[in-house]
Amino acid sequence: MRLLLVTVTLTAGMLAAAAHEPRKGPNGGALVDAGKSYHVEMIARGTEEVVVILSDAQDKPVSSAGFKANAILIVNGKPQRFALEPTEGGRLTGKAPVAVPAGTKGAVQLTGPDGVTAQAKF
Repeated sequence: MRLLLVTVTLTAGMLAAAAHEPRKGPNGGALVDAGKSYHVEMIARGTEEVVVILSDAQDKPVSSAGFKANAILIVNGKPQRFALEPTEGGRLTGKAPVAVPAGTKGAVQLTGPDGVTAQAKF
């Protein structure tokens, strides 16, 4: 019985960890969960421009109108913080103070039009 309990606990922990790992999004960026309601795909390709694409929990596009967002990314060991502004469709874009390579780690903080906040960790 003890072995079964340990096995179930370890398996549940591994599944929970895997659920939060970034996966490849439909636009080639890293795709992660942001709270219970959103998925966020971040696209950074070595320039200062960073694009974030919003979708709902079923991966359907969400309009970025009314959203406020900030990115805090670690580039060359230093945090880079900058605003993301709503643009067409479900996109938020921003200009980082330095070039942001693909695969950069960090977080995007979102505040929806309803005032609810969420965070996407990459």
